[in-house]
Amino acid sequence: MTDSSEGRNPTGAGPADAPRAGTDAPPSAAANLFDLRTIIALLFVVYGLVLLIMGLVATDDADRMKTGGSNINLDMGIGMLVVAALFGVWVLMRPLKPPTPEQLAEAAADDRPAGH
Repeated sequence: MTDSSEGRNPTGAGPADAPRAGTDAPPSAAANLFDLRTIIALLFVVYGLVLLIMGLVATDDADRMKTGGSNINLDMGIGMLVVAALFGVWVLMRPLKPPTPEQLAEAAADDRPAGH
């Protein structure tokens, strides 16, 4: 092994002709699918639908008396669906993007994770 940097990429990790992971690849659907905002939105949709159905079908006068006259399952189900919609809009308005080579170089120079 030599200390020559010939044949190595600028980051010093492997041959110069080796592709750099995450810099040139287009954002994949899998990356957006497993975005934390998407998972949270799906959980709010599921729980919101359950509460909405329970509020429409299984709420009687005794349950309403416990909550001061309101149908809390229906109200919270609608609220959770609204929050899920807000998360969905957020995901659509600001999708994930892989860091650019300049951001990666800057992060390596600053010893901090890329994108921060």
